[in-house]
Amino acid sequence: MVANVIDGKKFAQNMRNKIAADVKELKAKHHVTPELAVVLVGENPASEVYVKSKERYCSEVGINSCTHRVDEESAGETLFALLEVLNADLDVHGILVQLPLPSYLDEALVIRAISPQKDVDGFHISNVGLLGTGQKSLVPCTPLGCLLLLQDQYDDLSGLNVVVVGRSNIVGKPMAQLLLQENCTVTIAHSRSRDIQEITRQADIVVAAVGRPQFIKGDWIKEGATIIDVGINRIACSDGTTRLVGDVDFESVKNIAGAVTPVPGGVGPMTIACLLSNVLTTCCRMKGIEEPTGFFE
Repeated sequence: MVANVIDGKKFAQNMRNKIAADVKELKAKHHVTPELAVVLVGENPASEVYVKSKERYCSEVGINSCTHRVDEESAGETLFALLEVLNADLDVHGILVQLPLPSYLDEALVIRAISPQKDVDGFHISNVGLLGTGQKSLVPCTPLGCLLLLQDQYDDLSGLNVVVVGRSNIVGKPMAQLLLQENCTVTIAHSRSRDIQEITRQADIVVAAVGRPQFIKGDWIKEGATIIDVGINRIACSDGTTRLVGDVDFESVKNIAGAVTPVPGGVGPMTIACLLSNVLTTCCRMKGIEEPTGFFE
């Protein structure tokens, strides 16, 4: 068996095409343009790359974006004041504070300072609580992207055994909540789990979000399982270069799994597509406009 390689890049492009059409219709019918405010603290090179990518994709689909740069040394004085202004600005529909933040800033406190209605990352405790109780919320982008890829693979997820490897607040926990809402039987495995290989071998679906390069091996999964690899890890090669790999050992898994996401080109593109979708959603909710439907028509 050779696994079907799930093309997240293509799926994300289809999503962006639909979002662009929805934004165009929103402008034509309601004279409203969704706007995302990104707050960047300091000069982290990786964060700079991510922010530029978000700006580019916002432009592609017709969403306005504005990046607010905060000096790292004065962030404690100015960041919360800036968020208060953005929360009150009716022309701003989504707010994203680029992580990670400087170590002296309390990340949880900063996230709580964002209006829950504009929290397009889905990290605010109000949205976390709504998701956990099965209510309408803003959903973190990476788990949402994983779910969309799984829904594209299966007509019905109900009753499937899923193992989520990793228990982070950003991916593992919200991923488990989304899968429970799809009536899956969900197990969360983590660093303290015993016999983790035996746990993953029982799964119809494995979502790997542990942050350890090539952690999940081919003999850890059952034949025909679907593997969603959330990990992005840079490792050294023998020739002195580096390359990106996931949390899954792709080469050993691809001959056993029924389907697997690659790294890069799998979950990564879906994260930004879902961010754009969340901005469109927050805009519609703020303006009392009916939200666009899903991505499978």
